[in-house]
Amino acid sequence: MANPTKTQGAQNDIVTVIPEVPITKERKPFRASASYSKLIDPGAPRANIAASQEAPHGTKDRNWASQHKDQTVLQQHCDFFDPDQDGIIYPHDTFSGFYKLGFGFFLSLLAVFIIHANFSYPTLDTFIPDPLFRVYIKNIHKDKHGSGTGVYDNEGRFVPQKFEDIFSKYADGQDFISSWQLWYMLKGQRLISDPIGWFAAFFEWLATFIMLWPDDGKLKKEDIRAIYDGSIFYTVAARQAKQKAGRSGQDF
Repeated sequence: MANPTKTQGAQNDIVTVIPEVPITKERKPFRASASYSKLIDPGAPRANIAASQEAPHGTKDRNWASQHKDQTVLQQHCDFFDPDQDGIIYPHDTFSGFYKLGFGFFLSLLAVFIIHANFSYPTLDTFIPDPLFRVYIKNIHKDKHGSGTGVYDNEGRFVPQKFEDIFSKYADGQDFISSWQLWYMLKGQRLISDPIGWFAAFFEWLATFIMLWPDDGKLKKEDIRAIYDGSIFYTVAARQAKQKAGRSGQDF
């Protein structure tokens, strides 16, 4: 049986901040503590759950985690955009999905061009481009780009440490991130000579902000976690449909 004192001592011996290098003090990584013991080994990628301090077992609403246990978290993120569950996202699926999320006609159309022009080819099993620009979910891990948060690993798994780092490094450990902190994070995660990654990260987080559109300009941590596993898309779509039905009812 492990000695708790030794374990704690070893943890305290880990140096994460060097005074002579200010950026290490400015962006402190997440450190697991006894108060959050439910999140075990945060550095280990989770294949099929988006785990955080507050949700160590992933999304429980609608039995999401158990119903999607055979998908990686990145595949779960795409689930909403595959309504017929055939494992293929067509351009019209993307348009319909974004439209249901409240992006309107032109933004939904723009999303189709950006996503399918860039993310279709890597998911193909051949070297021949797909004239229909389909995205194959089984190979969605090949669409991972640079200059992101690193929350998804190269196989599409979810890394809790990287998720918690977003808020530890850029949001002072709070359970939300403001628009300015988000901009600072995008700058902080950029890699050299990676314009595709810069734009992809900017597009993804801009879409996130537009979809959630918080009145106070702060994106909640739990909402962001639910975006990673895609569960929040169904919640937002249902809310949009209800609001649309309400507006239609007022016309009579």
